Amino acid sequence: MGYHHVDTDTLEQWDDRDADVRSISAAAGLDYEGAPVGLRVYEAEPGEQLALAYHYHDEQTEAFYVLEGTLHVETPEGEFVVETDEAFVADPGHAHRAHNPEDANNRVRVLALGAPTVDDVHPYDPEA
Repeated sequence: MGYHHVDTDTLEQWDDRDADVRSISAAAGLDYEGAPVGLRVYEAEPGEQLALAYHYHDEQTEAFYVLEGTLHVETPEGEFVVETDEAFVADPGHAHRAHNPEDANNRVRVLALGAPTVDDVHPYDPEA
């Protein structure tokens, strides 16, 4: 099928992350290595992070568009505060940790895009 209409409210939790994550790309059949894009919706309560760890990618670019709330992104260059209707993009090779701080008052809802879909994630240790 050339078209996919996906209601994110009907999708199951995508994996075992702390944050609620729904994979739009998996629902559309784009959950294979080398797919052109990975697309997910995250909802993170205070104290939760979007990814499983502070990390970087060899080839994948990640973009986060904030639908609701405020996203914080820790990087080796400092922390970025991304408000509703703003976006943050991490180029390949650039470490980042997207999260909702423990002292936040509300959840954050984010549309995340990763392209291409490759398993090239590496943990990043800011202390090293």
